[in-house]
Amino acid sequence: MSSSPLIPDATLFPPTGSTIAHPRPFAMRLVPSADGVSREVAHINNVEYVRWVDRAAELHADSLGHTREFLLASGRMWFVARHEVDYCAEVFPGDELHVFTWIRSVSRVTSWRDTTILRARDGVVVCRATTCWALVDLATRKPARIPADMLLAFQPLEAGCTSRSSSIPNGL
Repeated sequence: MSSSPLIPDATLFPPTGSTIAHPRPFAMRLVPSADGVSREVAHINNVEYVRWVDRAAELHADSLGHTREFLLASGRMWFVARHEVDYCAEVFPGDELHVFTWIRSVSRVTSWRDTTILRARDGVVVCRATTCWALVDLATRKPARIPADMLLAFQPLEAGCTSRSSSIPNGL
């Protein structure tokens, strides 16, 4: 199964009255292909949604200069500590989707990222996801402090907040 390409789109804005909490979320367009259809049911497989959420986070970070290559060169990388995914509606090949992602809050070593995926034709939310990302030192495999410049670049919705817990879920 392959992932459909996400295309960043700075001209895309959340619809008025939507549940998108951030005033300036990172926005992308996506049109799933038949490659992502489940073998059992003729709709896009739920695994694809998780791929979109992960790819959206990567593209958002890339747009701010914090690419995976940049992180690797600094000896750090973001690891997923927790995914919470709500599948709200089916998606079919050819459906145009609008993907919005933003950082809700940060702690010393983690960030909570929210992602909402809407179907373009009717504005229906097809997926909501929350991911706890932990910045990890690759040499020690221990949590690493998030640099101040990275915090500023990501413009967290709750600046300076340690929403949820400042500890890392599952002891990563």
